[in-house]
Amino acid sequence: MTRPLDETARTSEDLTVSSSSPQEWQHIATWAAAEGWNPGSGDVECFHPTDPTGFFIGRIAGELVSAISVVNYSDDYAFLGYYLVRPDLRGQGLGLRTWRAAFPHAGSRLVGLDAVPAQQENYQRSGFTPVYGTVRYGGVPRKGRVADTVVPATLAHLDAIVAYDRHCFPAERRAFLSRWLTAPGHTAYLRLREETVTGYGVIRPGLDAHRVGPLFADTAEDAAAVLDALTAHLGPTDEVAVDMPETQPAAAALATERGLTAQFPTVRMYTGPAPDLRAERVFGVTSLELG
Repeated sequence: MTRPLDETARTSEDLTVSSSSPQEWQHIATWAAAEGWNPGSGDVECFHPTDPTGFFIGRIAGELVSAISVVNYSDDYAFLGYYLVRPDLRGQGLGLRTWRAAFPHAGSRLVGLDAVPAQQENYQRSGFTPVYGTVRYGGVPRKGRVADTVVPATLAHLDAIVAYDRHCFPAERRAFLSRWLTAPGHTAYLRLREETVTGYGVIRPGLDAHRVGPLFADTAEDAAAVLDALTAHLGPTDEVAVDMPETQPAAAALATERGLTAQFPTVRMYTGPAPDLRAERVFGVTSLELG
Protein backbone atom coordinates (compact mmCIF):
# COMPACT_ATOMS: atom_id res chain seq x y z
CA MET A 1 0.00 0.00 0.00
CA THR A 2 1.37 3.46 -0.90
CA ARG A 3 1.77 5.73 2.09
CA PRO A 4 1.61 9.53 1.85
CA LEU A 5 5.06 11.04 2.26
CA ASP A 6 5.82 13.40 5.09
CA GLU A 7 5.48 16.97 3.81
CA THR A 8 9.09 17.69 4.87
CA ALA A 9 10.38 14.91 2.58
CA ARG A 10 8.57 15.59 -0.67
CA THR A 11 10.98 17.76 -2.61
CA SER A 12 13.06 16.63 -5.55
CA GLU A 13 16.22 17.43 -3.56
CA ASP A 14 15.43 14.46 -1.30
CA LEU A 15 15.27 12.05 -4.24
CA THR A 16 17.76 9.21 -4.60
CA VAL A 17 17.93 7.18 -7.83
CA SER A 18 19.41 3.70 -8.10
CA SER A 19 19.16 0.54 -10.20
CA SER A 20 16.18 -1.67 -9.47
CA SER A 21 16.04 -5.37 -8.77
CA PRO A 22 13.51 -7.50 -10.66
CA GLN A 23 11.44 -7.75 -7.48
CA GLU A 24 11.30 -3.98 -7.06
CA TRP A 25 10.46 -3.53 -10.74
CA GLN A 26 7.38 -5.68 -10.34
CA HIS A 27 5.97 -2.80 -8.32
CA ILE A 28 6.69 -0.42 -11.19
CA ALA A 29 4.85 -2.81 -13.52
CA THR A 30 1.75 -2.32 -11.37
CA TRP A 31 2.11 1.43 -11.90
CA ALA A 32 2.26 0.86 -15.65
CA ALA A 33 -0.87 -1.27 -15.43
CA ALA A 34 -2.66 1.53 -13.56
CA GLU A 35 -1.76 3.88 -16.45
CA GLY A 36 -3.60 1.57 -18.84
CA TRP A 37 -0.44 0.34 -20.55
CA ASN A 38 -1.45 -3.32 -20.14
CA PRO A 39 2.07 -4.71 -19.59
CA GLY A 40 2.57 -8.40 -20.24
CA SER A 41 2.33 -10.56 -17.15
CA GLY A 42 5.90 -11.87 -17.43
CA ASP A 43 7.61 -8.93 -19.09
CA VAL A 44 9.87 -8.12 -16.14
CA GLU A 45 11.40 -11.59 -16.04
CA CYS A 46 12.12 -11.48 -19.78
CA PHE A 47 13.40 -7.92 -20.13
CA HIS A 48 15.28 -7.25 -16.89
CA PRO A 49 18.18 -9.65 -17.64
CA THR A 50 18.80 -7.80 -20.93
CA ASP A 51 20.40 -4.97 -18.94
CA PRO A 52 20.02 -5.50 -15.18
CA THR A 53 21.50 -2.08 -14.36
CA GLY A 54 19.23 -0.25 -16.79
CA PHE A 55 16.08 -0.14 -14.66
CA PHE A 56 16.03 2.84 -12.32
CA ILE A 57 13.81 3.77 -9.40
CA GLY A 58 13.62 6.97 -7.39
CA ARG A 59 13.00 7.00 -3.66
CA ILE A 60 12.19 9.63 -1.08
CA ALA A 61 12.42 8.59 2.55
CA GLY A 62 12.55 4.97 1.41
CA GLU A 63 9.33 5.20 -0.62
CA LEU A 64 9.22 4.45 -4.35
CA VAL A 65 8.23 7.64 -6.14
CA SER A 66 9.55 7.44 -9.73
CA ALA A 67 10.93 5.10 -12.36
CA ILE A 68 12.56 4.96 -15.78
CA SER A 69 14.22 2.24 -17.82
CA VAL A 70 17.19 2.88 -20.09
CA VAL A 71 17.95 -0.55 -21.50
CA ASN A 72 21.18 -0.96 -23.43
CA TYR A 73 20.60 -3.61 -26.09
CA SER A 74 24.02 -3.28 -27.72
CA ASP A 75 27.03 -0.98 -27.93
CA ASP A 76 25.02 1.17 -30.35
CA TYR A 77 21.38 1.08 -29.25
CA ALA A 78 19.29 1.67 -26.13
CA PHE A 79 15.58 2.04 -25.47
CA LEU A 80 13.90 4.27 -22.89
CA GLY A 81 10.58 3.45 -21.25
CA TYR A 82 8.58 3.16 -18.05
CA TYR A 83 9.03 6.88 -17.39
CA LEU A 84 6.70 7.25 -14.42
CA VAL A 85 6.13 9.31 -11.30
CA ARG A 86 3.70 8.32 -8.59
CA PRO A 87 0.45 10.17 -9.38
CA ASP A 88 0.21 11.99 -6.06
CA LEU A 89 3.73 13.41 -6.45
CA ARG A 90 3.65 14.66 -10.03
CA GLY A 91 4.49 18.25 -10.92
CA GLN A 92 7.37 18.51 -8.44
CA GLY A 93 10.31 17.83 -10.74
CA LEU A 94 10.83 14.25 -9.61
CA GLY A 95 10.54 12.85 -13.12
CA LEU A 96 13.12 15.21 -14.56
CA ARG A 97 15.62 14.47 -11.79
CA THR A 98 15.09 10.75 -12.29
CA TRP A 99 15.61 11.19 -16.04
CA ARG A 100 18.85 13.13 -15.51
CA ALA A 101 20.20 10.51 -13.15
CA ALA A 102 19.37 7.58 -15.43
CA PHE A 103 19.83 8.83 -18.99
CA PRO A 104 23.66 8.85 -18.91
CA HIS A 105 23.44 5.05 -18.64
CA ALA A 106 22.88 5.03 -22.43
CA GLY A 107 26.24 6.70 -23.05
CA SER A 108 26.68 7.62 -26.71
CA ARG A 109 24.15 5.07 -27.96
CA LEU A 110 21.22 5.90 -30.21
CA VAL A 111 18.18 5.91 -27.90
CA GLY A 112 14.62 5.14 -28.95
CA LEU A 113 11.32 5.56 -27.13
CA ASP A 114 7.57 5.47 -27.75
CA ALA A 115 5.90 8.66 -26.56
CA VAL A 116 2.29 9.49 -25.92
CA PRO A 117 1.47 12.52 -28.10
CA ALA A 118 1.02 14.81 -25.09
CA GLN A 119 4.68 14.27 -24.11
CA GLN A 120 6.17 14.54 -27.59
CA GLU A 121 7.29 18.16 -27.18
CA ASN A 122 8.95 17.39 -23.85
CA TYR A 123 10.99 14.61 -25.45
CA GLN A 124 11.91 16.86 -28.36
CA ARG A 125 13.36 19.35 -25.86
CA SER A 126 15.52 16.47 -24.59
CA GLY A 127 16.93 15.80 -28.05
CA PHE A 128 14.49 13.24 -29.47
CA THR A 129 13.06 13.49 -32.97
CA PRO A 130 9.70 11.98 -33.98
CA VAL A 131 10.03 9.40 -36.78
CA TYR A 132 6.68 7.62 -37.12
CA GLY A 133 3.42 6.97 -35.34
CA THR A 134 2.21 3.71 -33.83
CA VAL A 135 -1.40 2.77 -33.10
CA ARG A 136 -2.56 0.15 -30.64
CA TYR A 137 -5.34 -2.01 -32.09
CA GLY A 138 -7.40 -4.17 -29.80
CA GLY A 139 -10.54 -6.17 -29.29
CA VAL A 140 -11.83 -9.71 -29.69
CA PRO A 141 -10.13 -11.03 -32.82
CA ARG A 142 -12.00 -12.55 -35.71
CA LYS A 143 -10.15 -15.80 -36.25
CA GLY A 144 -8.92 -17.15 -39.54
CA ARG A 145 -7.84 -20.60 -40.65
CA VAL A 146 -4.44 -21.68 -39.33
CA ALA A 147 -2.17 -22.38 -42.33
CA ASP A 148 -0.12 -25.55 -42.56
CA THR A 149 2.97 -23.44 -43.14
CA VAL A 150 2.77 -21.91 -39.65
CA VAL A 151 4.47 -23.95 -36.93
CA PRO A 152 5.16 -23.49 -33.21
CA ALA A 153 8.42 -21.63 -32.66
CA THR A 154 10.90 -23.40 -30.40
CA LEU A 155 14.52 -22.94 -29.42
CA ALA A 156 15.38 -25.26 -32.30
CA HIS A 157 14.43 -22.33 -34.55
CA LEU A 158 16.37 -19.77 -32.51
CA ASP A 159 19.19 -19.14 -35.00
CA ALA A 160 16.74 -18.49 -37.84
CA ILE A 161 14.49 -16.28 -35.68
CA VAL A 162 17.43 -14.24 -34.36
CA ALA A 163 18.62 -13.64 -37.92
CA TYR A 164 15.13 -12.61 -39.07
CA ASP A 165 14.55 -10.43 -36.00
CA ARG A 166 17.78 -8.50 -36.60
CA HIS A 167 16.34 -7.05 -39.82
CA CYS A 168 13.37 -5.67 -37.84
CA PHE A 169 14.98 -4.54 -34.56
CA PRO A 170 17.99 -2.21 -34.14
CA ALA A 171 20.12 -4.73 -32.21
CA GLU A 172 20.77 -8.46 -32.06
CA ARG A 173 18.83 -9.87 -29.10
CA ARG A 174 19.49 -13.61 -28.97
CA ALA A 175 19.44 -13.94 -25.19
CA PHE A 176 16.22 -11.96 -24.89
CA LEU A 177 14.50 -13.96 -27.63
CA SER A 178 15.49 -17.24 -26.02
CA ARG A 179 13.50 -16.09 -22.97
CA TRP A 180 10.68 -14.40 -24.90
CA LEU A 181 9.86 -17.42 -27.06
CA THR A 182 9.65 -19.86 -24.16
CA ALA A 183 8.46 -17.84 -21.14
CA PRO A 184 5.46 -19.18 -19.20
CA GLY A 185 2.22 -18.14 -20.90
CA HIS A 186 3.97 -17.11 -24.11
CA THR A 187 2.93 -18.70 -27.40
CA ALA A 188 5.19 -18.26 -30.43
CA TYR A 189 4.70 -19.22 -34.08
CA LEU A 190 6.68 -18.78 -37.26
CA ARG A 191 5.84 -19.14 -40.90
CA LEU A 192 8.09 -21.28 -43.05
CA ARG A 193 8.24 -21.29 -46.83
CA GLU A 194 10.61 -23.95 -48.16
CA GLU A 195 12.32 -24.00 -44.73
CA THR A 196 12.84 -20.23 -44.82
CA VAL A 197 11.31 -18.00 -42.13
CA THR A 198 8.93 -15.46 -43.64
CA GLY A 199 7.41 -14.25 -40.38
CA TYR A 200 7.10 -14.88 -36.67
CA GLY A 201 5.18 -13.61 -33.70
CA VAL A 202 4.55 -14.03 -29.99
CA ILE A 203 1.42 -13.61 -27.88
CA ARG A 204 1.43 -13.33 -24.10
CA PRO A 205 -1.12 -12.67 -21.36
CA GLY A 206 -1.58 -9.09 -20.16
CA LEU A 207 -3.70 -7.39 -17.55
CA ASP A 208 -6.50 -6.25 -19.86
CA ALA A 209 -5.81 -8.21 -23.03
CA HIS A 210 -3.38 -10.67 -24.56
CA ARG A 211 -0.49 -8.77 -26.10
CA VAL A 212 0.86 -9.64 -29.52
CA GLY A 213 4.46 -8.66 -30.13
CA PRO A 214 6.52 -8.82 -32.07
CA LEU A 215 4.64 -9.53 -35.28
CA PHE A 216 7.23 -9.48 -38.05
CA ALA A 217 6.53 -10.81 -41.54
CA ASP A 218 7.59 -10.53 -45.17
CA THR A 219 4.08 -9.83 -46.43
CA ALA A 220 0.58 -9.09 -45.18
CA GLU A 221 -0.35 -12.68 -46.03
CA ASP A 222 2.48 -13.98 -43.85
CA ALA A 223 1.51 -11.64 -41.00
CA ALA A 224 -2.13 -12.74 -41.19
CA ALA A 225 -1.12 -16.39 -41.09
CA VAL A 226 1.03 -15.86 -38.00
CA LEU A 227 -1.61 -13.74 -36.26
CA ASP A 228 -4.29 -16.36 -36.89
CA ALA A 229 -2.08 -19.03 -35.34
CA LEU A 230 -1.31 -16.86 -32.33
CA THR A 231 -4.98 -16.19 -31.58
CA ALA A 232 -6.35 -19.66 -32.40
CA HIS A 233 -6.23 -20.83 -28.77
CA LEU A 234 -8.08 -17.81 -27.33
CA GLY A 235 -11.58 -18.04 -25.94
CA PRO A 236 -14.60 -16.37 -27.57
CA THR A 237 -14.38 -13.27 -25.36
CA ASP A 238 -10.59 -13.00 -25.02
CA GLU A 239 -9.20 -9.70 -26.28
CA VAL A 240 -5.86 -8.96 -27.88
CA ALA A 241 -3.79 -5.81 -28.30
CA VAL A 242 -1.06 -5.16 -30.87
CA ASP A 243 0.94 -1.99 -31.45
CA MET A 244 1.24 -1.39 -35.19
CA PRO A 245 3.49 1.19 -36.88
CA GLU A 246 1.76 3.58 -39.26
CA THR A 247 4.70 3.06 -41.61
CA GLN A 248 3.09 -0.29 -42.46
CA PRO A 249 -0.40 0.46 -43.88
CA ALA A 250 -1.08 -3.24 -44.41
CA ALA A 251 -0.90 -3.69 -40.63
CA ALA A 252 -3.93 -1.47 -40.02
CA ALA A 253 -5.79 -3.29 -42.80
CA LEU A 254 -5.00 -6.64 -41.18
CA ALA A 255 -6.17 -5.42 -37.77
CA THR A 256 -9.43 -4.16 -39.25
CA GLU A 257 -10.00 -7.41 -41.15
CA ARG A 258 -9.60 -9.31 -37.88
CA GLY A 259 -12.13 -7.09 -36.09
CA LEU A 260 -9.70 -4.98 -34.07
CA THR A 261 -10.16 -1.24 -33.60
CA ALA A 262 -7.75 1.62 -33.00
CA GLN A 263 -7.38 2.40 -29.28
CA PHE A 264 -4.59 4.94 -28.80
CA PRO A 265 -1.55 6.35 -30.62
CA THR A 266 2.10 6.74 -29.68
CA VAL A 267 5.07 8.27 -31.49
CA ARG A 268 8.41 6.52 -32.05
CA MET A 269 11.27 8.92 -31.44
CA TYR A 270 15.06 8.67 -31.61
CA THR A 271 18.01 10.78 -30.45
CA GLY A 272 19.59 10.48 -33.90
CA PRO A 273 18.96 9.06 -37.37
CA ALA A 274 16.43 6.24 -37.37
CA PRO A 275 17.97 2.76 -37.65
CA ASP A 276 18.09 1.21 -41.10
CA LEU A 277 15.54 -1.60 -40.76
CA ARG A 278 13.13 -3.59 -42.90
CA ALA A 279 10.20 -1.43 -41.80
CA GLU A 280 7.87 -3.16 -44.25
CA ARG A 281 8.22 -6.33 -42.18
CA VAL A 282 7.14 -4.75 -38.88
CA PHE A 283 3.42 -5.38 -38.39
CA GLY A 284 3.60 -5.21 -34.58
CA VAL A 285 6.33 -4.01 -32.19
CA THR A 286 7.49 -6.16 -29.27
CA SER A 287 6.69 -3.70 -26.50
CA LEU A 288 6.02 0.03 -26.24
CA GLU A 289 7.78 0.05 -22.88
CA LEU A 290 10.96 -1.76 -23.93
CA GLY A 291 11.22 -1.64 -27.70
